[in-house]
Amino acid sequence: MYAEAVRWLSSQRRAGRERGTGRLSAAWARMGGALPGARFVHVVGTNGKGSVAAYLEQGFLAAGVRTGAFTSPHLVDPRERVRVDGVPVSPEALVRFVVRARKLDLDDPPAFFEWMLAFALERFAAEGVAWAALEAGVGGASDATAFAAERVALTVLTNVGEDHLASFGSLEALARDKAEAVRPGLPVVTAARGRALAILREVARNRGAPLFVYDSGNPLFTLPAPPTLGGAFQRVNAALAAAALRLLGFEEAAVRAALERARLPGRFDRRVFRGRPVLLDGAHNPPAARALAAELPGRYRLVFGAQPHKAVDAMLELLAARADGVVLTWPLPAARGGHGYEPDPLAALARAAEAARAGEPVVVTGSLYLVGRLLGSGLLE
Repeated sequence: MYAEAVRWLSSQRRAGRERGTGRLSAAWARMGGALPGARFVHVVGTNGKGSVAAYLEQGFLAAGVRTGAFTSPHLVDPRERVRVDGVPVSPEALVRFVVRARKLDLDDPPAFFEWMLAFALERFAAEGVAWAALEAGVGGASDATAFAAERVALTVLTNVGEDHLASFGSLEALARDKAEAVRPGLPVVTAARGRALAILREVARNRGAPLFVYDSGNPLFTLPAPPTLGGAFQRVNAALAAAALRLLGFEEAAVRAALERARLPGRFDRRVFRGRPVLLDGAHNPPAARALAAELPGRYRLVFGAQPHKAVDAMLELLAARADGVVLTWPLPAARGGHGYEPDPLAALARAAEAARAGEPVVVTGSLYLVGRLLGSGLLE
């Protein structure tokens, strides 16, 4: 039953239809749902959303409130996307939801992401969630998560970078869509820079929304403990979450616990495969690849697989420069740039591990779907 429910959900594709809240709104009305009483922190941006959501989730838990989290993508199981008090919801709950959803006769049915969001909102209501991190998928105002805007207490806009430009036409259009997620009169926390910050300032000013821009010298962004998530770039993500928690009135003990307890598999995630050190990361656009490259050791083996519509060549240029060898794999469909290709991710990892010198790490990146496929094998320690 559960496997069939997941298959049905996975088959629900947007397939070029417009982004927005309309499909979810229509389905929600038919299902008789009511928005949960939870207050949300809406996390939008290009990179770092999952990290910020993970810190917020732990901060809420440490404060002793009923906690929810909606994040994406999942690595192994779709239930990872919907958590209550840090625990993925039960398979039975998802099956019951899918049974109801399949009975609806909708002219324009939701896609997978929208169905999972509807499921999250339903579970948050049923479980009495008080505070939840709500991670947007793509964009801000046009993202399905904007459906819950009336319950948003604060917005975090991490940054705006080079991703999903095909959907928006330009970086400026993408930045404006993300900035349009700002709610009138409600605080906004950001690490955006340049033109994206200028657009955000304009939107926030017009809507009377207090804007707090990341500044390591500002006490609002102080880190009372080193963040548990690896990589120097995590200090900014942690600082954004810390600022959000403080602005919402959570005590400093909750801020510290958020930094010390956050876990995020697949992001700068150190593992072992057949005795070889492996570093997994979901860098899937040039800014994320640039940040990852700055953290990598002198030499390494690279296993790289990304969605073919991504900026593959730009990411490879950043990540392959210091690699002793590169193996391309799924979800890329074929070899490119003169690099070796192995369609099976596990075989690609084995090939890189066998070629690595003693102690030389294998870096796996380009897509969280690739990372999830490897973690799902159960062969990485």
